Amino acid sequence: MEAVFDVDRSDALTDVQKRRVVARAGAVLRAVAQDERSQARNRELAVERLVEQLRAALHVPRKRRPTKPSQQSVERRLDAKRRRSQLKRGRAGADES
Repeated sequence: MEAVFDVDRSDALTDVQKRRVVARAGAVLRAVAQDERSQARNRELAVERLVEQLRAALHVPRKRRPTKPSQQSVERRLDAKRRRSQLKRGRAGADES
């Protein structure tokens, strides 16, 4: 069973939604289901898959909010680097003895 949805002919979607779906999934959405023996069940599965494709195409991702490390975390990191540097610097002189 195949379910087909023509985005351009749809009255259910606004123009903005149509442009988003066409850009992300194409002008025609297709879903095929041959999992079950029953034609009715395959039709239901195909429609469910078609709806899921449409939902995914209409989903608007959230904008990323840039974050900045806290002053204390920056200090901790730099302090750890200083300590590690001192440890390695101390090893350099150990070979000569």
